[in-house]
Order: sequence, then C-alpha cells, then structure tokens
Amino acid sequence: MAKEIIRATAESIGGLQVKCEARGLSFILDEPIEAGGTNIGMNPMECLLSALGGCKIIVAKMFAKAKGIKLNNIKLEFEGTFDIDGCMDKNPDARVGYSQIVTKYYMDADNSLEELEAFAEFIDTHCPVMDTVVNGTNPIHEVHKI
Repeated sequence: MAKEIIRATAESIGGLQVKCEARGLSFILDEPIEAGGTNIGMNPMECLLSALGGCKIIVAKMFAKAKGIKLNNIKLEFEGTFDIDGCMDKNPDARVGYSQIVTKYYMDADNSLEELEAFAEFIDTHCPVMDTVVNGTNPIHEVHKI
C-alpha cells in the first residue's frame, strides 16, 4: 500500500489572520469583520467546504472519461449547517463542527440523470477530503514551545 505524507503549515500573522502554506503555495484565512476579523480571506469552515468542492471536482475530472461520463463542465454548491454556540463553548450540547453538509452537483454532460447520479455517488466515495470528513481521522497533537 502506497502511503504519502502531506505537509502544511498554518501561522498566526496578526489578529485572526492565519497564513497557510503547502508546497510553496499560500493563502490567508480570516474571519468576517463581525466576528472580529478583517475579512481578508475565507474562514476555516468556508475553506473546508471549498477544499471539499475542489477535491470532488478533481475526482470528477480525473475519472469522468473512464466512467463513461462526457463531462463538459461541473459546478458544486455547498451548504454546511453549523451551530456557532458549539465552538464558542456556549452550548455543551451543540456540535463544534458541521452537523450536515449538502452538496448540490451541477453537471453539463451528455449523459442521463441516472448516470450522473451514479457518478456523483462515485465521486463522493472516492474523494479523499469527503472520506476524511465522513470517516474522521486519528488526530494526534504535539506541543512544542518556541
């Protein structure tokens, strides 16, 4: 079995802004102004949905031809249900993360609706980000003083 280690960093750069880097590429995460941020970038929950979308589209593009899907274009929309009181420690019964994520697939393809529904199911079961969201992971943390 081939295993790969993927590395990334996240570093505070002032206020609620966080610089995220991997493979020499970077982007900024932030919070909206009403949440105490500067609105310079997506917040982490929005970024998670975007990462999920990016992963699903890449899987779709990689496998469309092999699965007999004549995919001209694909767009995804996401709706994540999130109770802020959970992460703000205001409600111990509220989940800290998303309780539901809905994916709306919009596919321009020369296939039947049934074929596209089966392809969407394939995408969902072969997307690494989706698998991580659905099945979790084995989180380990280490603390280092700098």
